[in-house]
Amino acid sequence: PFFVDLRRPELLLNNTVSLYLTTEPDITVGIWHTLPGSRAPEAQGKDQHWYEEALADDHPVIIYLHGNGGTRAASHRVQFLKMMGAAGFHILALDYRGYGDSSGHPTENGFTTDVLALYDWAKARSGNSSILFWGHSLGTGIATNVARKLQEERGVQVDAVVLESPYTNIRDAAAHIPITKIYRQFPGFGYLILDSLALGDMFFRSDENVKVLACPLLILHAEDDDVVPPHLGRKLFETARSAYKDKTKVKFITFPEKLGLGHDYISFNPELPTLVKDFLKMK
Repeated sequence: PFFVDLRRPELLLNNTVSLYLTTEPDITVGIWHTLPGSRAPEAQGKDQHWYEEALADDHPVIIYLHGNGGTRAASHRVQFLKMMGAAGFHILALDYRGYGDSSGHPTENGFTTDVLALYDWAKARSGNSSILFWGHSLGTGIATNVARKLQEERGVQVDAVVLESPYTNIRDAAAHIPITKIYRQFPGFGYLILDSLALGDMFFRSDENVKVLACPLLILHAEDDDVVPPHLGRKLFETARSAYKDKTKVKFITFPEKLGLGHDYISFNPELPTLVKDFLKMK
């Protein structure tokens, strides 16, 4: 969306403040923090410090990792913040480096660094509140990257990972998205399009990452997703399920075509918070 002042989320959302986090030297990312709806009455006029302290109130914290286009102010992302905030979650929605009002240039390693820094920031303030990564589309690969890095390098498990409209890896995703359809018939497609992603160090290997994870993993996909085909989500689920020792920790939920949720609008389904809470065994 154009002409949105990302420093003033209150123009689009209630109970939300904007903050900025330095994730490494010369890189600052913009973040919106939306409160659980039950805390709305006491949030009026409160500053960022009060919001930070609120993270320790035992409500679960979602770190929301959005898809490739636009910013944290896109309408379907605002809808996600509204719905999951009303359902009792804190949400921290960031724009990765090179997006929105964040500095720097987009790289896969840079995205991982940004999200790790936000996780550390939230963990230092959230007390006993659980923290989960929620990735949508491109963000699903970032979510699994960070969850794996935490587990392998620090021995830390994030409390859960939710993947909405995910792919197996970025090469598979690029081979299936509609915009590449016209080019697939040409002999140079693999070299010019798919190999160029690898040359740019863009891999987003969720299919490899989920083999390592042990945290609860929920995969959501709409059957009418015409950007990332649902068979990629199912393939990712099957890869994870075969690797997980505890099969009950992995779940795949599909949304029928008649709902018309497509790639971006699972967050418009009023049943979504209940489905997530049931999976996380929350009240």
